[in-house]
Amino acid sequence: MLTRRNLLKTSAAILVAGAGGAGAQSDWPNKPVKVIVTYPPGGGADTTARILFQKLSEMWGKFFVIDNRGGAGGTIGAAVAAKADPDGYTIMHDATAYSVNPALYPKLSFDYAKDFEPVFLASLVPNILVVTPSVEVKTLAEIIELAKKAPGGLDFASSGNGTLQHLCLELLKFMAKVPINHIPYRGGGLALNDVVGGQVKYFFSNGSASIGLVQGGKVKAIAHTGRGRLGTLPDLPTVQDTIPGFEAYEWNGVFVPTGTSPEIVRKLNAGLNEVLRQPDIVARFKSLNIDYRQNTPGEFRSFVTAETERWSKVVREAGIKLGG
Repeated sequence: MLTRRNLLKTSAAILVAGAGGAGAQSDWPNKPVKVIVTYPPGGGADTTARILFQKLSEMWGKFFVIDNRGGAGGTIGAAVAAKADPDGYTIMHDATAYSVNPALYPKLSFDYAKDFEPVFLASLVPNILVVTPSVEVKTLAEIIELAKKAPGGLDFASSGNGTLQHLCLELLKFMAKVPINHIPYRGGGLALNDVVGGQVKYFFSNGSASIGLVQGGKVKAIAHTGRGRLGTLPDLPTVQDTIPGFEAYEWNGVFVPTGTSPEIVRKLNAGLNEVLRQPDIVARFKSLNIDYRQNTPGEFRSFVTAETERWSKVVREAGIKLGG
């Protein structure tokens, strides 16, 4: 077990405490809270967690310590969090894989639905369909036509088997009824590099990760998988403008082990909602193409349930198998 002394020494930790603090009926938290991020440092989930919990630390004058436990699609970190004491001092920051992994890994040592309580939907990030600039297409409709005419279909990169980028191309394949070949990479950065170089020409990229390359002309953005228009690319259409009903987000959310006090759940949810009302956080999220919404634990639970049902169906229909 990590002591307070060890927590304060953790090199990967965020230890930011402001002078002010929000009043609370409970004395929680009266010691550092460990935030298990189920992915390595530097990715989208890690970035979002550090933005949110640094700000919450400043607002409350408390310590929230980031503990990255990446590996196996987020299941390694989730297994650790599932076994933690439900005392409010271990919480989990997970992502879309939370709603996909139950279908991908049928023999996990824990149960996502039973072992965790949803607390807060932290962010929503659409994927952007990007292509190598030399490809002479401007619209999704043109890509669909190319796929229909190409012998054997088009090759699409993904950031790995079972990732949202993989599921997006499977969804496009199914909904547009076009032949698409899946080329899995070991991470989105590697896939983006090859799209820039033209080794593979099509990729559903995380909207935060690819925005700099799009704006720099290194890749061409065709459409995004969310709703409405993006703040950084206001002229970019949605995929559902061409394929009605197509919608997919990379989402991040906060969970606690089942059995955690409802009072702690309510306080944590209220604090994180307050974080998302701060002007500097609003501006930071906008610059990263991160959408968000005020939400309650009940609303987040309904969201997670719907996402799990939706992606489990895609995994089954695409025949994706991981984890034995």
